[in-house]
Amino acid sequence: MGQKANPIGNRLGIIRGWDSNWYGSKKDYASKLIEDHKIRTYLSARINKGGIAKIVIERTLGKLIVTIHTSKPGIIIGKGGNEVDRIKEELKKLTGKDDVQINILEIRRPELDATIVGDTIARQIENRINFKRATKMAIASTLRMGAEGIKVKLSGRLGGSEIARSEEFKQGRTPLHTFRMDIDYANVFAQTVYGKIGIKVWICKGEVLGKRELNPNFVGGKNDMSDRRERAGGDDRRGGDRRDDRRGGGRGERRN
Repeated sequence: MGQKANPIGNRLGIIRGWDSNWYGSKKDYASKLIEDHKIRTYLSARINKGGIAKIVIERTLGKLIVTIHTSKPGIIIGKGGNEVDRIKEELKKLTGKDDVQINILEIRRPELDATIVGDTIARQIENRINFKRATKMAIASTLRMGAEGIKVKLSGRLGGSEIARSEEFKQGRTPLHTFRMDIDYANVFAQTVYGKIGIKVWICKGEVLGKRELNPNFVGGKNDMSDRRERAGGDDRRGGDRRDDRRGGGRGERRN
């Protein structure tokens, strides 16, 4: 089942929170859902170079709160906050609401966010950098930041070949069946001159053994990889299955 279902949807309510927080009755649920989709599509296209990881939408009585998680807050805020004000006015027109609030949260470690990693690979492929080189560089930087494992799958006319194919790059461990494993997932694409190339990214950030705050705007705690390494005393003292390392799938030396 872990191979078939979306890793984020699979962990909702266990170690992940919902990106849309509101109540919808039978009458207005569909319209609110479509509005959420419009907001996310519009902001992703409007701030295409802003390093957006996710957009969290909350609704209270007559109020719409949009929280943008980004690795480049300066691009979204603009000089003197002019850009944010402009985006707010555009969202008011799009949704027809008078009270719209925009919050911006900075992602301190973009290498550990699947959407940003996938987007980085996609932009490099669009700039005609070799897909293998771009993927291996992204994997190395993610593991350097303390991730336990990463898997990247690319599909399409890779390298401009006539026949479409899929290639997978994997390092470390990404156990999709283990619900307590914090696995971030993203599905992005690169629009090249010879067609679209799909990029899927899975990043394993380690186990969540205690109770976790399910608010998607929660920053810190177990999300902070450096805190986790410091609590472990600098080395890995977790138990569990280490077969990947014995097979050479981990970050250790490969055996011939």
